Amino acid sequence: MQWREEGTVLSLRRHGEANTLLEFFSREHGRHLGLVRGGRSQRLRSQLQPGNKLVATWRARLPEHLGTYTVEPVKLRAAALMDEPLRLAGLSSLCALAGLIAEREPHEQLYEAFEIVIDALENDDIWPALMIRWELGLLEELGFGLDLTSCAATGVQQELTYVSPKSGRAVSAQAGAPYKGKLLALPQFLIEPVRASVIATSDIFSGFTLTGYFLQQHIYSPRGLKFPEPRDRLQTKFQRLVA
Repeated sequence: MQWREEGTVLSLRRHGEANTLLEFFSREHGRHLGLVRGGRSQRLRSQLQPGNKLVATWRARLPEHLGTYTVEPVKLRAAALMDEPLRLAGLSSLCALAGLIAEREPHEQLYEAFEIVIDALENDDIWPALMIRWELGLLEELGFGLDLTSCAATGVQQELTYVSPKSGRAVSAQAGAPYKGKLLALPQFLIEPVRASVIATSDIFSGFTLTGYFLQQHIYSPRGLKFPEPRDRLQTKFQRLVA
């Protein structure tokens, strides 16, 4: 049993004295684990950093086995972000969140969008908004998509300003006014075309708050999982930028 595909490192864990357990995300094979023999060597450690793009060859006697990887570097993206705390938090968050999808299930559109966001991380005008949209796509893939097309109370499609934390549906400014203290803000860049360079930092913070709330409520808490520290740190950084 063998396949070969390009993809991105999500995480790695020590396995014995010399080997590494690699979590790899690719278009056709989704999130897939495998053993890298000698993965703790100096040569391979630099390649097996989260966010790096590799060509990986996976081999196993039977499909259900863990199997082993051999890897070749394509784009070592992690090193370029090490001195940029905000971008590094974005990269770490993306890799941690991608770990939520079921192993060995292909999520082609989610993977393609994942790659777009990582490749945009060096452009601070673009990547935060792209990442928020990717998180919305992740919620959709996991069965908890939000409905931002019309007001949950009235059905209107104009002046959508809030999101109900209970239903995950949009609420108009008029319908939500009496309850705005209990509703989540809906940043307009999620429902209207807008150039990334003109999106306000406050809207980015609102977007991360929105997706973070539903990730916590519907995925992390029910599974008894701790919300990823990099993702929490990312949201806090944007909160400070707004303040």
